[in-house]
Amino acid sequence: MTLHNLRYLTPLALAIGLAACGSKTTTIDTTNTVTDVASNTDVAMNATGDAAAATPAQAFADKAAKSDAFEIAAARLAATNASSAAVKDFATKMIAAHTDSTIKIKKAAEGAAPAIVPDATLTDEQSAKLADLGKLKGADFDKAYAAGQVAAHEEALALMTDYAANGDAPSLKAAAGEIVPVVKGHLVMARALPAK
Repeated sequence: MTLHNLRYLTPLALAIGLAACGSKTTTIDTTNTVTDVASNTDVAMNATGDAAAATPAQAFADKAAKSDAFEIAAARLAATNASSAAVKDFATKMIAAHTDSTIKIKKAAEGAAPAIVPDATLTDEQSAKLADLGKLKGADFDKAYAAGQVAAHEEALALMTDYAANGDAPSLKAAAGEIVPVVKGHLVMARALPAK
């Protein structure tokens, strides 16, 4: 048996062993990702074959960090592409507020046990939205930015509200609770932006 064949048998043996240990259905795809069908949780396999899954706290911190990074990047575009003074003023406030939020989430993540590091890398969807927004100027930018800010802050509010109520890391749960009223205020301001 070649070393090449052993690489494919190791995940297969793991799947068979996991299936024999319990009643959950487990499948493996060719990217070495084990999917626990009973709980619909993806568990990535690292280079040594150990299972590593993002905790709810890590998933929350990553989503919050990505949200902040997106808001800051969109607001920076508004500084050059917007025509409305109200939009530019809102964008300036978003840079300050989301920078503060980023600091708060990072500090809370460090206080989690075990400590976690938020990943602020934008999603493909966020990157595409920014690219589309960057192509617009003046009133067209203002309209698209306003609509995007309402949607982004509705998502952020849902994320923060849910984690503040149901989070598993006390430090992050407290930070989410502190951020909820700030996001509510942003949503009110975003809905008032000129959308014409």
